[in-house]
Amino acid sequence: MNIATTLSKAARLFPEKEALVDGSARLTYAMLDERVGRLAQGLNRLGLEAGQTLSVVAPNSLAFYELYYAAARLGLIVNSINVRLLGPEMAFILGDAESRLLAADLRYQAQVLEALQDSPRVERVIWLGQGRAPQAGRESFGYEDFLAAQTGRFSPPAPAADDRPAHLYYTSGTTGRPKGVVLTHRNVTAHALAAVAEFQLTDADVWLHVAPMFHLADAWATFALTLVGGRHVMMPEFNAGQALALIERERITISNLIPTMLNLMVNHPEAGRFDYSSLRVVLSGGAPIAPETVKRIIDTFGCGYIQTYGLTETSPYCTVSTLKAHLKDLPPDAQRAINSRTGREYLAVELRVVDDQGRDVPPDDKSVGEIWVRGDTVTPGYWKRPEATAEAFQDGWFKTGDLAVIDREGYVNIVDRKKDVIITGGENVYSTEVEYVLYEHPAVLECAVIGVPDDKWGEAVKAVVVRREAESVGPAELIDFVKKRLAHYKAPKSVDFVSELPKTGSGKIMKRALKSRYWEGREKLVH
Repeated sequence: MNIATTLSKAARLFPEKEALVDGSARLTYAMLDERVGRLAQGLNRLGLEAGQTLSVVAPNSLAFYELYYAAARLGLIVNSINVRLLGPEMAFILGDAESRLLAADLRYQAQVLEALQDSPRVERVIWLGQGRAPQAGRESFGYEDFLAAQTGRFSPPAPAADDRPAHLYYTSGTTGRPKGVVLTHRNVTAHALAAVAEFQLTDADVWLHVAPMFHLADAWATFALTLVGGRHVMMPEFNAGQALALIERERITISNLIPTMLNLMVNHPEAGRFDYSSLRVVLSGGAPIAPETVKRIIDTFGCGYIQTYGLTETSPYCTVSTLKAHLKDLPPDAQRAINSRTGREYLAVELRVVDDQGRDVPPDDKSVGEIWVRGDTVTPGYWKRPEATAEAFQDGWFKTGDLAVIDREGYVNIVDRKKDVIITGGENVYSTEVEYVLYEHPAVLECAVIGVPDDKWGEAVKAVVVRREAESVGPAELIDFVKKRLAHYKAPKSVDFVSELPKTGSGKIMKRALKSRYWEGREKLVH
C-alpha cells in the first residue's frame, strides 16, 4: 500500500467533509486532494524524480501535511528535520540525506540560511509561512505562489512500490553523528492500519497535532487519521494553555502528547476551566511517564488513557497499554496501574524481552531484559550505514536498546535505556523507577535522574528537579522521600534544582545534555 492511497481514499469517501484546520484555514478532503495534486505537479516540474529526497523544516501546518502527501504521489523521500537544530546540524542532515530541495518555514530562516551556506547540493528552496521569502543564494519560491502557478492537467507517475523508502528521520545523535532512519511505504501504512484498529479510529475523530509532525510522536497520525477520514487540527507550537483551549474549541477527541507536555497541561493553573467532554482518549508517548502523572491526566480530562512506546525505527509504536477485555473487570486502581505500564505488543509487531544471550526472560515482572521487535513496521535499516544496520539486528529482530520487565499477561514495563542504567557500587539503578517516585512528591513539576561521577561508588545517583511554582522543598526532603519508598542505594545522593530541563525538539528531556555537565573531562562516555 502506498502512503498516497490514504488521502485518495479519504477524498473519494469524504470529499465535502472538513479535513484540516490550521488557524483560520479550513479545508475539505476534496480541497486537500486538489492542492496536493498541484503541489505534486510543481515538484515534478522542478525535475524531482522518484527516490530523490525532499527535506522539510516546518511546524505543524497545512503545508507540512501537503508536502508529506505530494512527495508520496511522486515517490520522493521526505526528510523531516527537527526545527530546533542549529544551522551546522541541519547542514549535516541536508548533505547526508542528499537533498535537492528544501521546504522551510520563514520562522526558522536564521538557522536555515546558515545551513544553506554549507549545503551545495540543495538547488531550490520553497519558503512556507507568512512574510517575504529571503534570497538564499539559489532559486526560491513562496509556497502559496508556487501552488498558484501550477495549472493544466497532471498525471502522477505510477505509485512507488511498498518497499521503497518514503521517509527519512534522523535520530538525535546521542553518540556521534545522527543516523538517518529509513521508513518505507509499507512501514508507514502498516502502522496506520494497526493504529486504526488499536485506537478504534473513525471519521468522527478529531486529532490535535500538538506534538511535532517532524517527529513520529505525531507524524504517524497524519496517515492513520487521513485513512479513516478524520479531522486534523494543527497547533504550530506547543503552549499548555492554548492546547487546553483548542481541545474545547475544536472538540478534539484524541491526541498523542509527550509526557512533558501532558505534565504542563494538567498542572496549568486554568486546567479546570475548560470543557473536555469531547475527548474519548489521550495517548502518551515519546518517553516514560510517571503513574502519578497518569492519575492526574485521567482526573483532569475524564477520558480514557493509553500509554504508548516506540522508536523511530519502528514507525513508531511497539506497545500500547490498552486493557484486555478481562482486565476491565479489575478495580479502577488496578486498571490504572496497567494503563501506566509501557504496554503489550502493538498489533503490527512481535515483541520479546531477552537476556544478554538472546533468551526470553521469564514473565515474572522482575527479570530485566532488552526489548526486541520485528514486523512490517520495522525499518529496513539506516541510510547509507550498513554497519549500523547490521549491528541493530539479530536473527531478524530489531534490538531497541530499552530494558524492561514483562508480566504473565504480556505487558512490558520499561525500566531504563540500556545506556542510561546507573551502576553505583556494583548495583544497577534504573532511573525511571526513581523518577516515578519523585513525581509523587507534590513539589516536583519535572525531574530527571542521572548517574554522575563518584570516586567511591563509580557513579552516584543524582536528581535534577524543577519545582512547582510557589512550592518549596530542599534536597534532604526529596532524598528522604525516595528512601521511604525504595531501597536506599536507589535514592539520590544529591539533588540539583533548575528552572527548566533541557529538551529535544519533540519535548523529551535530554539526559545526555544533563550528564555532559557532570562528566566533562571524565572518562565515561556520555550517552
